[in-house]
Amino acid sequence: MKTSPEIDQLKLLFNQYKEEALKDYYTFLKFQSISSEPAYTDQVIACADWVSAYLEKAGFTVERWPTSGHPTLFAHYDKAGPDQPTLLIYNHYDVQPIDPLDLWESPPFEPTVRNGEVYARGAQDNKGQCFYVLLALKALMEQTGRLPINIKLCIEGEEECGSTGLAGILEDKRGKLQADYLAVVDMGMKNATTPAVTLGVRGMVTMDVTVSGSHTDLHSGSHGGMAYNPIHALVGLLANVRDASGKITIPGFYDDVKAISAEEKKLLSLDFDVKEYEKTFGIKPTGGETSFPPQERGWLRPTFEVNGITGGYSGDGFKTVIPAKASAKVSCRLVPNQDPDKIALLVSNFLKKNAPEGTHVTVKVRSGDGKALRARADSPVATAFVMAYEEIFNKKCDRDYSGGSIPVISALAAVCGAEVVLVGLGLPDDCIHAPNEHFGLNRIENGFLSIARALQHISS
Repeated sequence: MKTSPEIDQLKLLFNQYKEEALKDYYTFLKFQSISSEPAYTDQVIACADWVSAYLEKAGFTVERWPTSGHPTLFAHYDKAGPDQPTLLIYNHYDVQPIDPLDLWESPPFEPTVRNGEVYARGAQDNKGQCFYVLLALKALMEQTGRLPINIKLCIEGEEECGSTGLAGILEDKRGKLQADYLAVVDMGMKNATTPAVTLGVRGMVTMDVTVSGSHTDLHSGSHGGMAYNPIHALVGLLANVRDASGKITIPGFYDDVKAISAEEKKLLSLDFDVKEYEKTFGIKPTGGETSFPPQERGWLRPTFEVNGITGGYSGDGFKTVIPAKASAKVSCRLVPNQDPDKIALLVSNFLKKNAPEGTHVTVKVRSGDGKALRARADSPVATAFVMAYEEIFNKKCDRDYSGGSIPVISALAAVCGAEVVLVGLGLPDDCIHAPNEHFGLNRIENGFLSIARALQHISS
């Protein structure tokens, strides 16, 4: 495969904007738009204002949709006419918290370039990927005075804390969100040279599990051997959720799992480099249901994970107590056709039924759950991005699934009535959600090219 003349022209266009664009990107990154922490609300709003102004300057009509939390920005361009399709693009402008701050090599909201990588919170997730979308649309509009297809943008401010606000207004905004295609630009690829489109994400449900025992902490000398320790009860309950092969033992957990068809499976890039995984992350891929290969476990199977445990004394000294309670944060990644509410109930019933005498279990289901999503591999929008990526990277484009979750996406897809593809240029070692998050400057260019070229392919 050789680079097309169209890509060469788009590269020239990018270079015309590059200097100004990088300044704008760094400005975007400086906003401390941490959606989960109320102390940053003013920064979140200021970031939304900046994105809105950028889109208006680019020629879009922008609406600011109030939600129960931070606003969602909706922008639209419909001058391509009724004969051209409408593409809805999803991004988010909020970011994760920055702790632990002492592990950052440079301040998280002062973008710093090292070896061609921009280091800042949100550099990749999702400000970097959102920015190259905005830049591509702006450059095409200013170059030609029009876009090849009709465009709608949905850019939310609460993806990193569950998308509760956007989810709450989707039904009311059904009419405005109607589109032929939906591109979720918040994904990645397995390495820097192999492009990919993502055809599905897992769903998710999260829960707080608490095991209570006595009314107060007890002296382990006076009560050890008599009082049932809630930490013992909690870890025992959680351990019993899986058998020795990694299969989840909760009755009914797998009842609604929709297996992928053999035809769909043939299209996927299921190759998995165990040695590379171990080199990158320092562990072997031994978790989950060992009867399935690693990549299938990571993409196509549901999970039960313990994300944190608290209870008793954990200071530097020692305190010999039997704690009154112990807690865990638990999450399940789900696949089609598992329902988050049903799974949460099954988990809750299992833990309560098996709680040892002398203990009491409570389960609180958190907001921000969502169903899994699978898309057609041969849809026009997926095909357009595959073609664009293959021209840019001069390499065959993978078709992947993601083990991650974007809870609101399945609901957004249902409301807008569109065929979906998930795309992006994130890499596994970008350190998203962690200190020293980074994104390559070359990926700003390639992202720009991918959006601009995919629009052209969709039009034709």
